[in-house]
Amino acid sequence: MNILDRIIVDKKQEVVLKKSIIPVSQLEASVFFGKKTISLSNNLRNSNSGIIAEHKRRSPSKAEINYGFTVEEVVKGYESAGACGISVLTDGKYFGGSLDDLLLARASVNIPLLRKEFIVDEYQILEAKAHGADLILLIAAVLTREEIKSLSEFAKSLGLEVLLEVHNQEELEKSIMPTLDMIGVNNRNLKTFEVSLDFSKQLANQIPDEFVKVSESGISSVNAINELKPYGYKGFLIGENFMKTNNAGKAATEFIEKLEVRS
Repeated sequence: MNILDRIIVDKKQEVVLKKSIIPVSQLEASVFFGKKTISLSNNLRNSNSGIIAEHKRRSPSKAEINYGFTVEEVVKGYESAGACGISVLTDGKYFGGSLDDLLLARASVNIPLLRKEFIVDEYQILEAKAHGADLILLIAAVLTREEIKSLSEFAKSLGLEVLLEVHNQEELEKSIMPTLDMIGVNNRNLKTFEVSLDFSKQLANQIPDEFVKVSESGISSVNAINELKPYGYKGFLIGENFMKTNNAGKAATEFIEKLEVRS
């Protein structure tokens, strides 16, 4: 069993436990349920940088990245740096995140927030909305076409945007449907953790133009982004590159300034 399979087994059990103690009605009573969401896809279409900056304390591939910042410090730094949106890891066991991180991020900034999570159930989408997310991530590698369809339709019914993550052509072909807003190519193979920008380049022309193209993982330089832009990518998800420094917001500011100078 690879790491992704293990995460999904644990996640399904986690959802069962959460459902047993927090009813849907409690999630729906959240102040955020009536709040209009902010569109990340629009921000990316109209941006020179396209940076989606991530709050991530650790990962299965890197162990600890950074536990030294508060969520507020990181996300406010990202917002002032000019990020188009912020990705917040909410998985606890493998990434050291929580839904509280999402809530604190929402209290701190007014730019789009992605709940970065291994979503396998509509309940997690309700949680995302209840904790202030503007969009969710669906990972094609762990979902069937029918599941992607039902989960994306449910997200759209709550006013949330959907970023669908793929890693190869087979995942992309099974996933294309009108209820998606953005399609992200993960440059990291979630089964082996190998990283290469070639994954984004190879899939670029297979992604229909109506979806905003996002490249995820392994982006550590302005050159990498300038390499990907000619392939039609408008969004670039960067986490570890900022979080591993002693000031994530400052690192993001310097990166975006360099990027805009060279664009």
